[in-house]
Amino acid sequence: MEMFLKPKARTVSLLLAASFMLTTVLSGCGAGASKTASSPASTPASTASSEPAKETKAPESKKLVVYAALNEDDIVQIQKKFKEDTGIEIEYLRLSGAGEASTRIQAEKAAPKADIFVGGSVEFYEPLAQQGLLEKYTSPNAKDIEARFNDPKGYWQGWYMGVLGIVLNKDRFQKELAPKGVKEPATWDDLLDPNYKGLFLTSNPATAGGGYIFVADQLFRLGEEKGWDYLKKLNTNVHHYTPAAGDGITLTATGEFVAGMSWAHDIVKSAQKGYPIKVIVPEQTAFEIGGVGVVKGGANTENAKKFVDWLLTKPVGEMNTKMSNRYSVRKDVAPPDGMIKIEDVKLVNYDRDKAAQMKADVVKKFTEMTGK
Repeated sequence: MEMFLKPKARTVSLLLAASFMLTTVLSGCGAGASKTASSPASTPASTASSEPAKETKAPESKKLVVYAALNEDDIVQIQKKFKEDTGIEIEYLRLSGAGEASTRIQAEKAAPKADIFVGGSVEFYEPLAQQGLLEKYTSPNAKDIEARFNDPKGYWQGWYMGVLGIVLNKDRFQKELAPKGVKEPATWDDLLDPNYKGLFLTSNPATAGGGYIFVADQLFRLGEEKGWDYLKKLNTNVHHYTPAAGDGITLTATGEFVAGMSWAHDIVKSAQKGYPIKVIVPEQTAFEIGGVGVVKGGANTENAKKFVDWLLTKPVGEMNTKMSNRYSVRKDVAPPDGMIKIEDVKLVNYDRDKAAQMKADVVKKFTEMTGK
């Protein structure tokens, strides 16, 4: 058929044929290039996607929220020193006692706001642990601490120790009671003297760790029946029950009352400031293990663990003893100045597990008994 075409048409035909063949070749090359581009091994983009993705690390927290059942000046010094040593900033809320701190943590369990609960007796920590509100954590530094100060289950840690004592205003006692032939109280039973009626105060066991331990002290030293009988008789002398154990020291130091019950270390600390008071540590007194625990679900749990580790070091034990007059749980830390040696304190046989278990019932009965 080609022989019948005119030269010009034949030329066009040949050009069209060549063009078709070239298009086919190029089309084939294009298909090959397309397959090559989709191959994971042959492009920079696919090479990058084959490498493991790098994890984006969240910035390390430099914050710690603390609920403190401690004196204001104590938690301020702890705040300052912890920042110096770790670079972590403490935001603290100082509460009137361990009972108030415990209640707040329970109320916030759906959305915890604190990372650490510090201060107050461990009797207030045990119920929180049972309710699942504390994080289980055993510090590596706990191995240097006597076993009785460590929670075997790992939910709280003891870091200081305090003993209960009587705070006496020396001036008021000499002016008002000594002329009546009343001798300075040497035992808990001496506080039943009717001459102390309205002149003595102690703290509420529902809100103050010291208040509860004082009540438990009487039950352990006298037995259930005689212990409650003692508390009923003492109630007639008590002017009122304060929210925190330290309140009794302040009110006695300023002369509003003749005597009160509180922690011996806090009494000595106030006496060293020049107040006319003295501390008397009766026989069969009770002691507290001051606690610290990591609040479960807090925003800064790792920093909370660092705080527990830090509290158990010797330098911090020495700092706390110096600033608070509390006994350290570390044997290599000397007793506080002005305090009776711990080995000379005649302690009651205090069953801490039983004290924690019976706390709710005891507080309920005490509240009903006193009407307060």
